[in-house]
Amino acid sequence: MPKIQLKSASDISHLKESGLTLSEILKSLATMLIPGTSGDKINKQAEILAKKHSARCSFFKFEGYPAHVCLSINNEVVHGFPFGKILREGDIVGLDLGIDYKGFFTDAAVTKVIGNNKENDFNKKQKLARTAFQCLKRTQKYCRPGYRLGDIGYAVQSLAEKRGFSVVKKLVGHGVGFSVHEEPCIPNYGNRGEGIRLKPGMVLAIEPMLNAGTDEVVLDEEDSWTFRTADGAISAHFEWTVAVTNREPIVLTPLDWMKKL
Repeated sequence: MPKIQLKSASDISHLKESGLTLSEILKSLATMLIPGTSGDKINKQAEILAKKHSARCSFFKFEGYPAHVCLSINNEVVHGFPFGKILREGDIVGLDLGIDYKGFFTDAAVTKVIGNNKENDFNKKQKLARTAFQCLKRTQKYCRPGYRLGDIGYAVQSLAEKRGFSVVKKLVGHGVGFSVHEEPCIPNYGNRGEGIRLKPGMVLAIEPMLNAGTDEVVLDEEDSWTFRTADGAISAHFEWTVAVTNREPIVLTPLDWMKKL
C-alpha cells in the first residue's frame, strides 16, 4: 500500500489559496491561446504571473523539466515543451501548469481548439476537448470518502469510450499538495469498487488524457519528455486538483471560466 500524505483542514485551506491562484494564472494564460501566439511568450508570461502572485511555477527544473508550463499540440499528449512553437488556426492545444504557493502545490490543465475555422476536423477536435472536460467534471461525484480510485477511473473511461475516444493508460494522475507528485497514482480507467479507498484529507490531481485513436503513447526520443500518440491522432488533456473531505469535495483549481473561452 503506497504511503499517502493526508492533509489537515489547515493544509486544505492553504491549498485552496494555492489553487485559486493557479486558476487565475491559468485563466490569463488560456486567453493567449489564439492563432499567432508563441509558446515562448506563454512560458514567459507564466513565470511573470507566478511571481506577481508570490508563487513559482513548480514544473520548472522539476526532474530537469526546462519550462514553466507544458504546451502540448495536436498529437502531443502531455509534457510538450513550449519553445519555438507558434499556435495556428485549428490546433488543439493542451496547457498544463503547476504552482508552488507558499509551500503548497496545486496542478491544473486545460485544452482548447485554436480559432474558429470549421475546417480541419474542427468539430471532432471540439468534441474531443469537450469530452475530456466532461470526463473530468464527472469524477467530482466520486471524490468522497468510501469511493475508490476505480470509481474515478471508470467515470472517465466509460464516458470517453462511449464517445468513441480512447483513454491513455500509460500515464496517470497523482496525489499533490506538499510536492509536485505524490501518491497515489490515479488511472483514468478502472472498475467500480476497485482500488484504494478514498479518505478525508486526500488531495488528488485528476487528469483525463483522451486520444482520438489508439490509447498507446510514445516518448519523444530527442527531448525525453514529450509523450505523443503512437498513431499520430489528436489528444486532449484536462486536470484539476480536488480535496476529499468529510463533506463535499472541494475543487481547489476551479475551471468554470473555460466555458467562456
